[in-house]
Amino acid sequence: MNVLVYLIPISIFLGGLGLAGFFWSIRSRQYDDPDGDAQRILTGEYDDHPKP
Repeated sequence: MNVLVYLIPISIFLGGLGLAGFFWSIRSRQYDDPDGDAQRILTGEYDDHPKP
């Protein structure tokens, strides 16, 4: 049971670090491409082969 004294604060710290990274990615506008995927799925160009 003594190991929980160490594991709980470490897990809270790592969870907070992940949450901070998520909020940073939102603030730096990483997810702002609302039309890109919608247009990309409808295009006739296929990316099966790399372009030369």
